[in-house]
Amino acid sequence: MKAEASPVVAEAVIRLENITRNFGPVRALKGISFSLVPGRAMALVGESGCGKTTCARIIARLDKPTGGRLFFRGQELRGEAKDEHRYRREVQMVFQDPFSSLNPAFTVSHHLARPLQLHRQSGSRADLAGEIARLLASVGLEPDLTRQKFPHELSGGQRQRVNIARALAVAPSVLVADEPTSMLDVSIRKDILDLLARVKRENDLAMLYITHDIATAAHVAEEIVVMFAGQMVEWGDTDTVLSDPRHPYTRLLLSAVPDGSRPFVTGGSARFLEQAEKVRSLSRPESTVIEQLGPNHFIRALGVPG
Repeated sequence: MKAEASPVVAEAVIRLENITRNFGPVRALKGISFSLVPGRAMALVGESGCGKTTCARIIARLDKPTGGRLFFRGQELRGEAKDEHRYRREVQMVFQDPFSSLNPAFTVSHHLARPLQLHRQSGSRADLAGEIARLLASVGLEPDLTRQKFPHELSGGQRQRVNIARALAVAPSVLVADEPTSMLDVSIRKDILDLLARVKRENDLAMLYITHDIATAAHVAEEIVVMFAGQMVEWGDTDTVLSDPRHPYTRLLLSAVPDGSRPFVTGGSARFLEQAEKVRSLSRPESTVIEQLGPNHFIRALGVPG
């Protein structure tokens, strides 16, 4: 049985249909299909090298797929200039590194003014200043204290808030967040996740949340896609997938989540890689057989390669 990763297609802002991406002989993405809908977030989860960021870059039009189709508001995106300009305004990205994402030579005010001037054509200087103040306040920063600072004068968490404000400046309909907390202190990661969940809700955004940490998916996303070796192996409702994982790789990811009730044991990374190789041997390469386990719970068929 073949099924879409998301049960809602008609309302999708973005829909990926059988997307592939090759880098020479390396097949980074193998038939990725899912939809992003307003007011909902999808978490794309998997280990480094599984294709998560490649998928995000294709959606952000920073990379082009080798095959498959990308739909924007029901129409296939074919690269026409007028469509590209609108698409790039409506689809914004928050990058993993809050340090290199901001130009150290310019103030916070400059970073927020540029997208406003390019895409929203703000009027007077007073209007622009007011919009910058509103954006900073919306991400939990004090405008008067923040706007004239340079990136090096901010903490990592503050920089990421500025990056989120910059993405929101053009009033997008889609936000792609590529591991937005992985380079931040553990103490502030939840604050950034809570902020992303709030701006998604308040702005009715369709969001793609990229992470290697499956434990954070439930904080942000209503749906989840677990990726392994360039393929979607399990996907559906986040609570269902996390509470009743069926694919061995999903179970493996969940087993790696720290648990305060278990004693710490060294050498975990080596064992994790060893178990991942066992999972790889159980997965049919290029399998197109999809099993539906519930109303919104799917798994790629398993079996020993023959």
